[in-house]
Amino acid sequence: MSKPDPTAGFDLSGKVAVVTGGSRGLGREMVRAFARQGADVVIASRKIDACEALAREVREETGREALAVQCHAGRWADCDALVDRSYERFGRVDVLVNNAGMSPLYASLPEVSEELFDKVIAVNLRGPFRLSSLVATRMAEGEGGSIINVSSIAAVQPSPVEIPYATAKAGLNTLTVGLARVFAPKVRVNCIMPGPFLTDISKAWSPETLRGLERAVPLGRGGEAGEIVGAALYLASDASSYTTGAVLKIDGGAAYAPA
Repeated sequence: MSKPDPTAGFDLSGKVAVVTGGSRGLGREMVRAFARQGADVVIASRKIDACEALAREVREETGREALAVQCHAGRWADCDALVDRSYERFGRVDVLVNNAGMSPLYASLPEVSEELFDKVIAVNLRGPFRLSSLVATRMAEGEGGSIINVSSIAAVQPSPVEIPYATAKAGLNTLTVGLARVFAPKVRVNCIMPGPFLTDISKAWSPETLRGLERAVPLGRGGEAGEIVGAALYLASDASSYTTGAVLKIDGGAAYAPA
């Protein structure tokens, strides 16, 4: 008798995946990967034009349904509206990826304004809390599902220029473990913790910063956006059916690396 094919678990046919910050960078690559594996997708970000452009690309390339939704992940009402729109359109959500994030520059810690601090916490932590609470509750009442939070190695190895961001991402790691326990066994909640990736944000990095990656990252470079796809597909699909409460570091070895 032939054994079951373990790779079949990566199939997402018939599933619906919602990705915040889904119009660019890591989120964009996850959206495209999910659709290629058979999922219908909801692409959410503040820039509706970018979401709609990617939705058209997904429909043309894969034939899957793609819904574009304007959503500021730091706003409670926008999170509620995103959930409502997703369920109204598809009747279900099987995968939620909390990928939206922000890390504004600041001159010094005393110069961090209350508004900036609150905005960073809202987008990186409060939004994922609200979205996960709503979606996981519905998942648990239905057929279950998977939630993926996208953190950062700043959560465990913060640099001086990203303290509010690192604080929020550390909270997101903790939220991951807590929600995994609250919504088990039907809902799995895991976290991807990326290091430096060469997305569109990296275009603003100085040559010195880019050269620094060669020294600071054991693999000698920043990651390409597509290199997040394997982990995202694993955590989104039944291939990770015995994985929950995990924080998966994908950083070329940067965090905890010897100086």
